[in-house]
Amino acid sequence: MYNVISMVGLGYIGLPTATVLASKGIKVIGVDVNQHAVDTINRGEIHIVEPGLEALVSQVVRSGHLTAVTGPVPADAFIIAVPTPFKEGHVPDLSYIHAAVQSIAPVLKKGNLVILESTSPVGATEQMEKWLAELRPDISFPSIAGEDADVQIAYCPERVLPGNVLHELSANDRIVGGMTKKASNMAAALYGIFVSGECLKTDARTAEMAKLTENSFRDLNIAFANELSLICDHLNINVWELIPLANRHPRVNILSPGPGVGGHCIAVDPWFIVNSAPEQARLIRTAREVNDQKPHYVVEQVKKLASQFEAPVVACFGLAFKANIDDLRESPAVEIVAELLDCGFGEVLAVEPHVQKLPSILEGKAELVGVESALARADVLVMLVDHKQFASINASAIEGRPVVDTRGVWK
Repeated sequence: MYNVISMVGLGYIGLPTATVLASKGIKVIGVDVNQHAVDTINRGEIHIVEPGLEALVSQVVRSGHLTAVTGPVPADAFIIAVPTPFKEGHVPDLSYIHAAVQSIAPVLKKGNLVILESTSPVGATEQMEKWLAELRPDISFPSIAGEDADVQIAYCPERVLPGNVLHELSANDRIVGGMTKKASNMAAALYGIFVSGECLKTDARTAEMAKLTENSFRDLNIAFANELSLICDHLNINVWELIPLANRHPRVNILSPGPGVGGHCIAVDPWFIVNSAPEQARLIRTAREVNDQKPHYVVEQVKKLASQFEAPVVACFGLAFKANIDDLRESPAVEIVAELLDCGFGEVLAVEPHVQKLPSILEGKAELVGVESALARADVLVMLVDHKQFASINASAIEGRPVVDTRGVWK
């Protein structure tokens, strides 16, 4: 059924998905507006960090099953995996989806399937269909023609963990939400090419809400841990000792606190629910506010410790939003470093082994250094991301210096 599949967006989700599909012998054409990403992929290399991905990309590029281009070409199915951030006031920004729709509309033909994978607010798939219908009035779509539509539309969110994407793309169950039953069946057949887990069919709106619900549930649990860490600080209790003790209860499983919540999904998705139902989503909003506030609390802790030095040097360990990856999207660590720089009280060193240069918000202000340099120069040490490279730091290297440990690495 699917001889050629087009993946629109070759980022942290699009590239692994395109690569796994190509590894099954399917011709995949990846589309991205980033010329550097396209050129890198066509050399059989990758522009992101994901264990095992580069070897697989090299293999499928050499075999001719994966090609990257900057403009869309005709295909049997189109999968859209582009960013969906929010604008001021936590309003969802669908401009990347709109741009993707505008790019593929001219090459759509009867019999095509268009799948939206981007994490999106409820109703985004219907909005995508509306944009397509406006651009291609010569083609019928599900809201008018239903099962008999020329082009079928579905929403199928990813649910993978950075650092383990290749395994989870195949092993995890997949939610397949079509605008029609035919669309659900077509999408399930596509994902069945590489998914060993179950493809769970539903409608598009339920699939959209399922993705948001999963990440909001996780956000709520992280917020509990983060709020608990604030309470423990106030009461002079070691939260890293407390949580394992509480977790010995057979029905308790408290997560570990951190400096906040990052990444494109958990830090963003709950706001999509709040935006859609502001009066009803009170608990979800509160959890988001707790987690959004945590970086500012960490900054105040650092400032308090740094105030004992005339010109303090603060070393911040980690910039990524989670351990052992290079993804800085919505990272609370980056937010903390930026806020420390705005304070202007001293020198800020950033230690991030997974990037070659600092993000623009920090460039020219903080200094990117290695572990040894940071330990040699810093007055105050701040653990923000528990990268495996930091676990081997000897206790004697930090002894006697003020420490803010948001991850329990130096507990």
